[in-house]
Amino acid sequence: MKLNEIQDLIKFVAKSGVSEVELETKDVKIVIKTPAGKGKEQVFVQTSAPVAQPVMQQSAPVQTQAPAAETKGPEAKSSAAADDAKYVTIKSPMIGTFYRSSSPDKPAFVNVGDDISAGKPVCIIEAMKLFNEIESDIKGKIVKVLVNDATPVEYDQPLFLVDPS
Repeated sequence: MKLNEIQDLIKFVAKSGVSEVELETKDVKIVIKTPAGKGKEQVFVQTSAPVAQPVMQQSAPVQTQAPAAETKGPEAKSSAAADDAKYVTIKSPMIGTFYRSSSPDKPAFVNVGDDISAGKPVCIIEAMKLFNEIESDIKGKIVKVLVNDATPVEYDQPLFLVDPS
């Protein structure tokens, strides 16, 4: 079972309100227990190897980052990495929930192709019911938005790619 499949299962259990789920295949046994009234799940993953790996996660599981570009061949992947290297990354200064606009009925702060300047708000990150406006510290053009709206972000997670030229 792949890591993203396990994370999807954890998200499903957290949203459904089920207190315990047990899944067993020929290679993996997974038990997810959610204590009543608490925001944490206990996840135990045991593979056919003799080592069991207990994992504690908050109600918003850690997000893994998908590859930026699905291309074929090693030369195509290295050229995509070289293209991204010329861009500056705006990273999350905190853990929280990423929002592209100040409210659902308002337009996004920035879109791909928009010019930004230092001090211009680019997004909001909600942490502990506080909405923190994240401002750009560079001048340039938004090339790529790396995070989906209303998803959890980690500290130092890349949010935007900016072309500083």
